[in-house]
Amino acid sequence: MDISLILKVAGVGILVGVSCQILAKYGRDEQSMFVGIAGIIVVLLLLVGELSELFETVRSVFGL
Repeated sequence: MDISLILKVAGVGILVGVSCQILAKYGRDEQSMFVGIAGIIVVLLLLVGELSELFETVRSVFGL
């Protein structure tokens, strides 16, 4: 894992946070919720590759 993944997750979090704040301020609460859910999905998709790599490393270390 390198620093670029952390920066990507932080960037998505900042963008989603600002978007949710702006949408909530203008009374678009439903869209704000959807933006938040979409941000969570994007971050999870970013992490799936790293998690699979982690499981493969653990599997090779323990010889499973």
